[in-house]
Amino acid sequence: MINKLMIYLRLARLDKPVGIYLLLWPSLMGLMLGVLNEGYIGFKNYLIVLTGAILVRSCGCVVNDISDHKFDKLVSRTKERPLATGEINLRQAWIFFFIMASACISLLMFVPKITFNISMVIAVFILIYPLTKRFLKAPQFFLGITFGSGTLISYSLASANFSISVMILFLGTVLWIISFDTIYALEDIDDDRIIGINSTPILWGDKAILISKILHLLFYVSLLLIFYVNQFSLLFLATLFILLCIYLYQYSLINEEKYLKAFKINHWVGMFATIGFAVEIFLI
Repeated sequence: MINKLMIYLRLARLDKPVGIYLLLWPSLMGLMLGVLNEGYIGFKNYLIVLTGAILVRSCGCVVNDISDHKFDKLVSRTKERPLATGEINLRQAWIFFFIMASACISLLMFVPKITFNISMVIAVFILIYPLTKRFLKAPQFFLGITFGSGTLISYSLASANFSISVMILFLGTVLWIISFDTIYALEDIDDDRIIGINSTPILWGDKAILISKILHLLFYVSLLLIFYVNQFSLLFLATLFILLCIYLYQYSLINEEKYLKAFKINHWVGMFATIGFAVEIFLI
């Protein structure tokens, strides 16, 4: 029984929580901007965002593995996933997905109508994303919009009046996701070429790392614009300095072709940016 449970935890990638963090941090920033706009702090909303990040990321992983189960067997990084190894079958994976999806829908019973509507649209995007690797040259753009929408969903929990700040955050987050998923995809570029999977590293070739750097810095520019628009204190510039240091370390890893380790560093980027928002909105 315990072994079976561990298999399902691996299928949902709960043993690798970095993906949850990368969805959670921008969502928390979006929620805090909503609080800044409305002046209301509701603990329930933070619990919804946390639970939603775990469930949505898990659903995305399961449906991705269902879609890619034949390809995962051929990729060194993914060949040990439960569906690829045959530890569970497609029917079991689908049942697990519907259980997780039902939990997501149940969570939406506690949110405003606008949050519900946005979430249902993004749910369709989550289902479609695994297929985009077959017909889009740059599926990372679709992923960026899909998971970057967490900023809008969480913001709508606190406010129905979308501010310029949250739109800047959404755009910056989309660019950041494209950037770090490009680095992530560099780990599989040789396997992807063989099996015919599209990615931005394949599309951009030798310029992939340079473009990733630019997109990452544009995310920082979006944070700088939010600092200006909301008249944050000068302390927020210290946050941006820390983020710049992380950026320099991250790309030193990329230069050493340590792509997976460099990808995971983005967790710290999101965490420090979120702390910076929290300090400005709740402590200053």
